[in-house]
Amino acid sequence: MTSPDRTGAADTLKGGPRRGRGRQPFKGVPLPLLVPALLGLAFLILPLVALLVRAPWSTLPEQLTSAEVWQALRLSLVCATAATALSLLIGVPLAWLLARTEFPGRGLVRALVTLPLVLPPVVGGVALLMALGRNGIVGQWLDSWFGVTLPFTTAGVIVAETFVAMPFLVISVEGTLRAADPRYEEAATTLGASRFTAFRRVTLPLIAPGIAAGAVLAWARALGEFGATITFAGNFPGRTQTMPLAVYLALQSDPAAAIALSLVLLAVSIAVLAGLRDRWMTAS
Repeated sequence: MTSPDRTGAADTLKGGPRRGRGRQPFKGVPLPLLVPALLGLAFLILPLVALLVRAPWSTLPEQLTSAEVWQALRLSLVCATAATALSLLIGVPLAWLLARTEFPGRGLVRALVTLPLVLPPVVGGVALLMALGRNGIVGQWLDSWFGVTLPFTTAGVIVAETFVAMPFLVISVEGTLRAADPRYEEAATTLGASRFTAFRRVTLPLIAPGIAAGAVLAWARALGEFGATITFAGNFPGRTQTMPLAVYLALQSDPAAAIALSLVLLAVSIAVLAGLRDRWMTAS
């Protein structure tokens, strides 16, 4: 019979004991840490379980096939996609500027770019009204010169979603740019390529995974946006009422419909996490 000491020595010589065999769950975890950790886990999981338990499964197909639901879902998908496209158009160059260019106040600019991540969405909606509203510092000129009014329109929904979602894209792309070797761009410029050509032909393919991950995160954030949207664009069915706004409205009169709509957004969130599992989650 092999003694415990010899078994341990043999495992050490072979590179250590194999993972997953004979490992005791939570072994060595102090009880004062284990109990609050499990409470925290339960606190995060219990509301989602309750949503599934209370879901009206028998009437769910009827709830999800109503005209109002499809109208809100279609508007949400269109606006979230448009907000993501706008974020890509102006967010990727902004991320490149922050990652590759030295200029005075770059730290302050980076802080302002990430501010919408911590800013209450309702405050963001009020700020958008003050800037782009009909009497806003920029919106009044848009209205008088071009006849463009953004608040309480579908375009206003896209603007509000872009405001809260673009920082996710910028942070993701900037981090990828900082990890990419800038010597590839320098080599391209020494061979005669312009800075923009080097960016388009060399840098973009290198940072494509980061752009894709940031775009998915921005799309998911835009799809779930509520506070800035209802403040800046209002809640008009067929024009500005997205899925989160429809959930809020249904909760006041038809809780079953609100749960059904919430399940749709929950499924989208799970799909986003599944799509990003290789980037954001690692297996133990």
